[in-house]
Amino acid sequence: MTRLLMVTASSLVLAGCAAGPNYVSPAPQAPAQAEFTSAADPAFVPDEPPKEWWKLFDAPVLDRLIDEALEANTDLRVAAANLERARAALSEVRSARLPSTEISANGQYARQAGATTGVDGALYEGEIYDGGLGVSYQVDLFGRIRRGIEASRADLGVAQASYDLARISVVAETARAYAQACSAGRQLSVAQESLRVQEETFDLTRRLEEGGRGTGLDTSRANALLEQTRAALPSFAADRRAALFSLAVLTGRTPSEFPSDVASCEEPPVIASALPVGDGASLLARRPDVRAAERRLAAATARVGVATADLYPNVTLGGSIGTTATSIDDLGSDGSFRFSLGPLISWSFPNITASRARLRQAQATSKGALAAFDGAWFNALRESETALTRYAAQRERVESLSRSRDQNAEAARIARLRYQYGAESFQIVLDAERSLADSEAVLAVSRANLANQSISLFLALGGGWRE
Repeated sequence: MTRLLMVTASSLVLAGCAAGPNYVSPAPQAPAQAEFTSAADPAFVPDEPPKEWWKLFDAPVLDRLIDEALEANTDLRVAAANLERARAALSEVRSARLPSTEISANGQYARQAGATTGVDGALYEGEIYDGGLGVSYQVDLFGRIRRGIEASRADLGVAQASYDLARISVVAETARAYAQACSAGRQLSVAQESLRVQEETFDLTRRLEEGGRGTGLDTSRANALLEQTRAALPSFAADRRAALFSLAVLTGRTPSEFPSDVASCEEPPVIASALPVGDGASLLARRPDVRAAERRLAAATARVGVATADLYPNVTLGGSIGTTATSIDDLGSDGSFRFSLGPLISWSFPNITASRARLRQAQATSKGALAAFDGAWFNALRESETALTRYAAQRERVESLSRSRDQNAEAARIARLRYQYGAESFQIVLDAERSLADSEAVLAVSRANLANQSISLFLALGGGWRE
């Protein structure tokens, strides 16, 4: 009995040890702590991006749509279910730190050696009744359970990061669908206005031809330009409806239940102020894919400890009390009482080839997870710098195209007046209107791209997640 107590006490003392490496996050050492190279442009400020970055658009309709998407989107519901499952898995692993109990009761008619029931004779045949309570506790002698809990907790972090990624993706896709619907509406409006102006020009050329001041060539050219503009209308209308259908599904509705107020939108969302973009250090904390890669590395490191602990003995402390008798009436009598107490030690030594192979597998997985983490933050920096550059360039392009459109509008107005009074040829009018229509169309596309680039930028910056 004294030896048993010594073994038990030694096991409890050694239970504070944990095999395998202690995890240290490499995130603070990642060389990504400085400001962004492309953030020196006046279009940006170094402030941290707000969690609800879409409110910088100052579009109440978009705010409402995003709230609806966050409430009902199916992808987000899937991510939430996965997160709930990861929490339950962690709870299951943690339960290994607690003692396990078992209550048993049975009755049977059997033949067995009489010595097992205390009856004289080589065999006993008859009724046997048994009831008991067993308690066991696995001593975490080398930290196998502790490392398993660390791994499961890191898995929960991966699920949380995946949920955050789904959340910001839903926000970005909703904002992008809204921007596409409004941009298509704008392009449709521009095409309709160009069509109206060209119809007036066509009517003018036709009347001038009838009055002997124009030619059939002028009329045919005006009509060709008119029909070319008219042909673009169905495509813009289809693009708008496709974006509306996407909005409906993103907000948990059928395509036919698209938001009617967005169907009349003709101005893509624009952020008028300089964009807050933060720096590289905050980027690594915000980006869900980087956080997921870091948590996978933590889980892989912890599982190295689990595999290392498998090389050593496993100790379980157990005890039981119960009663066994050949009749129900004798259960609980002094002669039927039994008990047991003692450790159970299991060890696969000396044949630990399989355990060492599993350890090498875990170590290789950890090396791969470290490489994946490095790749994740490299990719995060690349995407962010690229998005910053493209947004700044697109912003300048919109400003230049706006000035060009204004000049083309003035040129077309002057050309029509001069042609109406016979001071200019129709070719000049036709070229001026074609230039105006082209500049309006290009500007509308550029504004759509600017809205899309701003959304891509905040997506690259990891904006939209909540701690």
